[in-house]
Parts: sequence; C-alpha cells; structure tokens
Amino acid sequence: MSHRHLHRTTSQQDDRIPWAAMAGIIATVTVFALAQGLTYPLLSFILERQGTTPGLIGLSAAMTPLGFIVSAPFIPALARRMGGGRLAILCSFLAALTLAAIAFMQDVWAWMPLRFLLGFFANPLYVISETWLITITPASRRGRIMGLYSSIVSGGFAIGPLSLGLVGTEGWPPFLIGMAAFLVCGLIVAAVVPRLPKMPHEGDAMSVGGFFALAPLLLFAVFTAAAFEQILLSLFAVYGAAFGSAEERIASLITCFIAGNAVLQILLGRAAERLGSTRTMLFCALVSLAGCMALPAIFDAWLIWPLVFVWGGASFGIYTTSLIKLGERFTGQALIAGNAAFAFVWGIGGILGSPATGLAMQLIGHQGLPLSLGLLCALLTGFLIAKGQRG
Repeated sequence: MSHRHLHRTTSQQDDRIPWAAMAGIIATVTVFALAQGLTYPLLSFILERQGTTPGLIGLSAAMTPLGFIVSAPFIPALARRMGGGRLAILCSFLAALTLAAIAFMQDVWAWMPLRFLLGFFANPLYVISETWLITITPASRRGRIMGLYSSIVSGGFAIGPLSLGLVGTEGWPPFLIGMAAFLVCGLIVAAVVPRLPKMPHEGDAMSVGGFFALAPLLLFAVFTAAAFEQILLSLFAVYGAAFGSAEERIASLITCFIAGNAVLQILLGRAAERLGSTRTMLFCALVSLAGCMALPAIFDAWLIWPLVFVWGGASFGIYTTSLIKLGERFTGQALIAGNAAFAFVWGIGGILGSPATGLAMQLIGHQGLPLSLGLLCALLTGFLIAKGQRG
C-alpha cells in the first residue's frame, strides 16, 4: 500500500497513477471481502439451525480472526520467497478449497480448524494487496485513494450478507458464490500481476514483532478500529433489545452504520491530504467518542440514524487514516511488516473486543457497550494528543 519513496523531479510525475493495476488490486480485495462477508452470517445461520449454542457459534466465528493472527508473522518472509503475485494466487485457490470443505462437512467441530484456515489463507491476500496499493499510490493522492479503497472494500463486505437474500442459506448455492468469488480473486491477480511492482525489497528484512517497536500508537489505532467494529456488529442487537427495540430496527441501524463506514472514507481520505493523517485520525477518534456519549440519550430518537451513519464512518476512518500514515512513514520491508502487523492487531481486536464488552455488559448492564467503546476512543484520543504535544 505505500508508494515508492523516489525523489521525483516533477509534480506531474508524482501524480501519475497506474489506474489499471490499481483497479485490479481493489477489485481483488473487494471480491475477497464479499466472499468473507457472506461466510460469517451463512455459517452462523447454519449452526443456529442445527441448535448450536450461542457461545459455540461465537467461538466458531472467532476462528477466522485467529487465522489472521497466526498467519501474519509468516507473510513478510513468504512474500520475499514466493513473490507477492504467486502467494496471492495460491491463497485465493486455497481459500476456495477450504470453503468447499466447509460446505461438505456441515459440523461445528470440523468447522473450527477449517474456519481457522480460511482466515489463514485470506490474510496474505489483504496484506499483499494493501502493500501493492501503497507502493503504486503517489503521495499527493494517497489520502483519497486509500479512502476509496476502504469504501469499496467495506461495500464488498456489506454485499456478502445481502447476496444470501438472493440465494438463501440452504444447500450449495451460497457456498458456490463464495468459492467462485475466491477463484475470481486469483484470476484477477494473475491478470494484473504483470502491471504490478515486485514486493518492495529495500531495507533490512523485518518481522511483525520488530514493527511493534517502531509504531505502537499506529497499531493501537488499528486495534481500536477493529474492536469497535466487531463489538458493534456483534453486540448492538443485545444493546437494542435492552431498549425493547424491534429486531428489524436494530438490523437497519447496523446497516446504516456499515453504510456510513463505506460512504465516508473518501471524504476522510481527502481530509487527511489537507489536514494531515494524524489530525484526521484525532478527529475520527473524537467523533467516535462523542457518538458513544450520545448513544444512550438518543437511541429512541430519530437522531440515532445520522448518529450511527457518522459513527460508522468515523470509527472505520481510524483504520483508513492508519493506512495513510503507514504509507507516509514506511517503505520496503518495513511496509510489508507493517501491513502484516496491522492484520495481526486487527485479528486481536476482533477476538478480544466482543468478549470483553460482553462481560462488561453482564457486570454493569447494557450501558457497558457505549462505555467500553468510549473507553477505547478516549484512550486513543489521549495518546494522540500526548504524542502531538511531544511533537
């Protein structure tokens, strides 16, 4: 995802964008996001029909982010050895095979290792695609292009569940859509690889652990964005039920949250170009914090709709501005390690956020949700302000 830090002689050169390669990268990740967005609810519906307990369904869903976490440390070395294109194509086909095995098994315990493998194979594709995208994006356009990328990928993830409305959740059809999507990813990568730069090799080989020491605040921002999204998607229904809100209204509010997530990233990317990525991230953290504070008071009012829309955009904007900042600060081997570290931390946030907030809601009631989200945003805001004052 970062550009090549070459000292260009003209601004015209700086602004040149390889649109065909960029469109290929974004299309690849969008189709991949669609396949993943489809599998989460599909497998939950099937397990629910089988009478599986909610705790076991949640544990099953956690296997995919666990796969992200475990695969992340291997990605920089694999990309160096195999090349980004080969690794991405291989992962696309392995993900399709894994989904086929899931369709055959239809058993919660067999699905545990298979869902882990799905995350394990999905992760390199995200890391490699984002590294490519930063590498070919000129610094002057990075904000809007990374915003566009975030918006389109969010849209792909949202289309996944909607496709279940067309084909249902029974039998092979939904699995075939997912498998076809994974295979299409591999074909798109194969088509655009000749137009793409090689994985950046400059700089010393760096591990994911080594990157943690370089950018702890950046990684905490990614953790916050991941935990925020997972907590809201998994526990907002529980929060709404405490208000006696209808399931349809809660589902519509979640859709509104995802829509804000998808629509507002381009605007936030432009803001990052004009105001700087750190200021824009601070703005996103403050807006997210304000949303947490306002939620209990306006949950039953019409204002809840614009609130969750803006909330969705701002909370995911923390991740978008983190990507922009990554491209500004790092190149070469450090960039690949940084993208892998982002994936690692995203998985950690996805796994820890929901259980911790669920426990808070058990201990102090349903307001544990906005309190937990608010605490994360307040910590990030405090760290960003402290870093700004230190310069």
